[in-house]
Amino acid sequence: MPVEFLTDEQAAAYAAYRGAPSRTELERFFFLDDADRELIESKRRAHNRLGFAAQLTTARYIGVFLDDPADVPPEVVDYLAEQLGIGNPSVLKVYGERENTRLEHVRELRRVLEYREFAEAEAELREWVDARAWTTGEGPKALFDAAAGWLRERRVLLPGVTTLTRLVASVREAANQRLWDTLYGMLGVGQRAVLDSLLTVPPGERVSELDRLRRGPVRVSGPQMKRALERAEEIAALGMGAVDVSGIPPRRLAELSRYGVDGKASLLRRHSDARRLATLLATTVYLTSRAVDDALDLLEVLIATKLLAKAERESAKEKLKTLPRVERASAKLGCR
Repeated sequence: MPVEFLTDEQAAAYAAYRGAPSRTELERFFFLDDADRELIESKRRAHNRLGFAAQLTTARYIGVFLDDPADVPPEVVDYLAEQLGIGNPSVLKVYGERENTRLEHVRELRRVLEYREFAEAEAELREWVDARAWTTGEGPKALFDAAAGWLRERRVLLPGVTTLTRLVASVREAANQRLWDTLYGMLGVGQRAVLDSLLTVPPGERVSELDRLRRGPVRVSGPQMKRALERAEEIAALGMGAVDVSGIPPRRLAELSRYGVDGKASLLRRHSDARRLATLLATTVYLTSRAVDDALDLLEVLIATKLLAKAERESAKEKLKTLPRVERASAKLGCR
């Protein structure tokens, strides 16, 4: 079964090699600098040096230490062996035969490189994910990947996949709820009633007021221009443009407005009061400026296709009328 929002494949790829690293990744994560070599060279035998190097670079690349060194892709083993001057990379198999050696190396690397347990950084990570979720509105998978990257960069050993998915899901949901509650709190009782009225279907009509208002001009014509101006005036009269939403991250407002513009009114009605009215507020704030832009765009097209085109046609007719006179004048000049 998928782990929360991850597919089986995504969950299996977490904290594990997903095939061979690219050449760029090899050079970034698996290149052994002087400090790395100093640690590695203290190991006496070739298989211990290679195993120790594999543990060090794997932690740097995927954020965990290896239980089984055989999990390292051959391309990584060859790259490390070449740097260490080990002619036979297959000696890595010997490294896994002695469990105590592996555990000793892990303890040493955690101490020397100052890796932390997840529990020590969990509160800090929650704050970071919350801030990112609040400002970006990213989906759970994007937040999950970003959180894993944050942990690796700070040398925090990755927790189990279920632990991290639940943290991301809970923090993201809390950030969403805070967004809805904040926007809901900006509205007065009357404004909430006005917004909710957009979801009603007037008698004799087939669509809700929201459906009607979010439809822009569909043709280039004078009547459509009149309709576009009336639509802009009607949306502005809702008064939502006066609500100060400057404290809300623009990406979050855009995310809510997209849902309100594209979603069905019937679905919006099913949401909680806070989410429904927050979405409607973001949508009407967006439509307040969008309706004006739609009217201006239509006016520009009308001027270009109707008025200017007519003027050009009239000008062409006038030019044609003058052609006979021009021809007679040319003939006279030719005879002189």
